Amino acid sequence: MAVARLVAMGGLVRELVTEETPSRIAALTEELFQAAGSVSEESERAAEAEPQLPGAVPLSSPPEETQLPCTLGHTAALAQVEEGAVSLWNWAVTKHMGSVVSDEQRAKLRFVACKLVCLCEDGDPPEGTIRRQILMCMKTGKSWIDIGKADLADGFLEIAMSSIEKLYAKLLETDDEANIHVHKADVEKNLFKVLSYQAESAVAQGDFQKAMMCVQRCKDMLMKLPKETCYLSILCYNFGVETYEWKKYEQSSFWLSQSYDIGKMDKKYSVGKEMQAKVLRLLATAYFEWDCSLYLDKALRAISLANQENFHPAGFFLKVKILLKSGASDEDINSAVAEFLHHEMSLDFCLNTAKLLLEHGRESVGLDFLKSVSQQFESSPDFGKIALLHIEFLLQNKRELLAKQKVEDIIIGHYTGKQLLPEALNQLHIILWDRAAKHYEAKSYSEALHWYNYSVSFYTPGQIDQNLAKLQRNMASCYLHLKQVDKAKEAVKEAERCDPNSIFTKFSVYKIAVMEKDTDKAVAAAIEIGKLAEKPSQHEDRLRADENTGTNLLSLAAQIALENEQQVVAIKALEYLSEHLQDCQQLFAALKCLVRLMLSKVMAEDEEKRDEDINSILSYLTLAHRRLAESFTEEKFTGDMRILEAHWFRKVAWNLAVQFRSSPEKMRDFFLLSFKLSQFCPSDKAVLIGQKTCLLMAAAVDLELGRQEVTPSQQAELLTQALQHLQACKEIWKILKLTGDFGEDPTDTLLLLYEFEARSKLNDPTLYNLMESVWEQPQIEVKTLEIIA
Repeated sequence: MAVARLVAMGGLVRELVTEETPSRIAALTEELFQAAGSVSEESERAAEAEPQLPGAVPLSSPPEETQLPCTLGHTAALAQVEEGAVSLWNWAVTKHMGSVVSDEQRAKLRFVACKLVCLCEDGDPPEGTIRRQILMCMKTGKSWIDIGKADLADGFLEIAMSSIEKLYAKLLETDDEANIHVHKADVEKNLFKVLSYQAESAVAQGDFQKAMMCVQRCKDMLMKLPKETCYLSILCYNFGVETYEWKKYEQSSFWLSQSYDIGKMDKKYSVGKEMQAKVLRLLATAYFEWDCSLYLDKALRAISLANQENFHPAGFFLKVKILLKSGASDEDINSAVAEFLHHEMSLDFCLNTAKLLLEHGRESVGLDFLKSVSQQFESSPDFGKIALLHIEFLLQNKRELLAKQKVEDIIIGHYTGKQLLPEALNQLHIILWDRAAKHYEAKSYSEALHWYNYSVSFYTPGQIDQNLAKLQRNMASCYLHLKQVDKAKEAVKEAERCDPNSIFTKFSVYKIAVMEKDTDKAVAAAIEIGKLAEKPSQHEDRLRADENTGTNLLSLAAQIALENEQQVVAIKALEYLSEHLQDCQQLFAALKCLVRLMLSKVMAEDEEKRDEDINSILSYLTLAHRRLAESFTEEKFTGDMRILEAHWFRKVAWNLAVQFRSSPEKMRDFFLLSFKLSQFCPSDKAVLIGQKTCLLMAAAVDLELGRQEVTPSQQAELLTQALQHLQACKEIWKILKLTGDFGEDPTDTLLLLYEFEARSKLNDPTLYNLMESVWEQPQIEVKTLEIIA
């Protein structure tokens, strides 16, 4: 191997240790790491290429055959590289403490430094060099393990192990009897550390057998190194935690058992009772989750031992879980619970235990335990939590009468100085509302009111609260179902006092007005709902009042009005609904309903009152046209859906144009809308004929209006509009004539006459060109020429 490669790396090392810029430090670190890796690979290939001599002892560091020639110049160069490697090691330690170098960068720099030191080693290094190599290899291996790259640690740990053997052999050669025992103790400590690191690496890589072997060797060394008992016990516990998290319960139980056994080996250096209990609790959990039926006895033994070592709530809770899972008798569970009651535990923990018992159907034990807890925490401000759990249990088991008695006791306590804390009171309201909602869904409205009234009991007279407003609205709904309108009105009035600007309160007002046939009040409420629907951010209940709340309420309002035959009210609700609906299908359904309702209203009205309603129908059809044009961007609204809707609305517009021929302007507007809507339909013959007729009729109406007494500017506008309609009609007529024989069709004549009239009255200079085209027509009738004349 060329010295130049190592010298070059030495130059990079010197540059790095003087660098301060983080980005440059990172780049140099990576460059050194790659270079050290390639040098190491070359060294290994050289070792494989050179066969060892018979009887040669293999070395963990690079063999002699791969070392650099030991000339004087080379020795100086290698010494300089080695010195740089040591400097790099120390620099990495300092910079890592200062957070300049990351954990991974530190591991890479240790890798580089360690490789350089190994490569610079001569055939028979002194004791100090071997000790340094052991230290560097151990720490480099540990660094790789700590950053999750255990496979990179193995080589360094093997070199460390080999160096320890080499050091031990050197120590045996010395004659210094006084220090040999001290040195041998140091060697054993290093050996213990290397074995423990190898165990860590093996566990990380899933090599259970190797890890077990390494730990057993460490365990055998504890007689000489008793101070390491605590360390090895915790190491095995950590292995147990890791394998438990990986759901390798068999391995986890082995490591946790080892941890417990090691912890008992030397009381002086033990991990302590708390840690031993912690180990046993996890061991019991591992058995419990591994296969409770198969390892039930082991789980119970482990948790019983844990509770003997150091009683902890988690230990008691786990024991109860195991007993419940095993189907133990109430007597056995009672004895476990009785043991628990002798210790001071938090109320929350007691409640969780009671829940566990009740959820597993141990009602007798659970309620007795709850009773004992009540006595124990009678003076606690959190006493209400016990009552709430009791109520929840009674309701879950359909013991509603007993639950009501408990609630009534709480209400009495509320007004006799034993009030619930705000959090508990809020939880009680949730329970009461939930029970009321269940009765409401089951149409047991009287029972629902009973539970709502319990909730009302906790509010003081005159109190203003948005939740109270919701409560009153819910009660109003119940009263309405029971046909108790007066009580419903009182509840809504109270809701208005608490939250007058709520969209839900307005809806409650609306429902009562509809039931009472109060059209004006219902329309006013519908208008308020429509206005509030435009301001969703102002809704008091963000969870319920989302962006669809306004449209949902308006839709429901329209439905309620129709069910109660309140046509005028339904129209107003549907009008606001159509303004806010984003979904095309829902919008067109609402518009169809509006058109039908308004048509039936128009048919029943005197002609004098019709104009406003006809204008409303025009606005509905105009909105339909606009939304059809916008619907191309909506994925859910397919092309076929668009065509079907366009056909429906164009036919309605056509029929209305025919129906209102007594009103020329209305007739023209409906014909034009029919034409515009038909543009969303396929251009078949029927549609083209309809389009042609619509435009001809619109042009005819404009000409007719232009003949009446109008101002010159109005006449010019009407005639210009007529020409526009005629031009569009001509284009359609050209296409239409290609589809068949229209010999008897007067369209050509009408187009000519209408255009002539419009251009002549406008003094259009292109009139001469029009007349030229007339003379060129071979079959023009004399009557047509007379009309033109």
